[in-house]
Amino acid sequence: MKHLRWFVGLLVVILPLCACTQKGGTPGNGKVQIVTTLFPLYDFTRVVGGDRVEVTLLLPPGVEPHSFEPKPEDMVRINRAGLFVYTNPYMEPWVAGLLKGIDRQRLTVMDASSGITFLPAGDHDDDHDVNEGGHHHGGMDPHVWLSIPNARKMVENIAAALEAKDPSNAGFYRKNAAAYEQKLAELDRKFQEGLGNCGTRQFLHGGHYAFGYLADRYRLQYVSAYAISADAEPRPQKLTAMIDQIRRTGTKYIFYEELISPRVAETIARETGATLLKLNGVHNLTRDELQGGATYLSLMEQNLANLRTGLQCR
Repeated sequence: MKHLRWFVGLLVVILPLCACTQKGGTPGNGKVQIVTTLFPLYDFTRVVGGDRVEVTLLLPPGVEPHSFEPKPEDMVRINRAGLFVYTNPYMEPWVAGLLKGIDRQRLTVMDASSGITFLPAGDHDDDHDVNEGGHHHGGMDPHVWLSIPNARKMVENIAAALEAKDPSNAGFYRKNAAAYEQKLAELDRKFQEGLGNCGTRQFLHGGHYAFGYLADRYRLQYVSAYAISADAEPRPQKLTAMIDQIRRTGTKYIFYEELISPRVAETIARETGATLLKLNGVHNLTRDELQGGATYLSLMEQNLANLRTGLQCR
């Protein structure tokens, strides 16, 4: 937090340097300048905004977001924008401090999770919902985008913010949002049908508690090795319990996640003979994934395919 206070103080110095951008974050090309935090927001905003916006992803490629805090140049980028979209106060607790030094009359700030009902941060008793970087999740699970209906609500919120920021293109944004929401509805249908007839409804994950919303949406049972914080360490008792469960039930697969070391899942796999399968939390992408054109839709389709394998669905 002391670094964040230093960043906020620095804004007082650098704000005059941002006058090169016209009021409202629209440069000479007339496009609305938008900064987003996580990849899902970046992807949703690109789709809704189309060629009327310029969208920047605040997270560098490959960076795990739970321990991310903005650098001075990030804050300059945010202040130059017309719209700043963040996930929610549980995912980005640093936003509250950052906004104290920003001109809110000029910059529109949007919590993309507005109107979404949060779930508790798992059933862990590890008390590891605070990582070494000081990120407090407040007992709530921040990974709301992994429920597809929540993703639809986030798209609606982004479209509404763009309509308010740029009324002359409101119809364009509404049309794009409606078309994309249809794709999300179809993806949700695929999940419902694809996970409707499976050999097991429980999946084990050798990572942090990221898939609670996905499990809740499709009536799955979800067990993770450690709690919300990606920097946490699982307790030995937790690993032992998971290993015993796999041996007792004959579970064939253990899931790991992107951007986080799979060593815990690998340890469980070695001890049990289970096969590793990837689940993507869609927090952020690697540089190769970004260059390859990966999207929220494509990554969730991959998740569905791997869940069907891991749950032995028919």
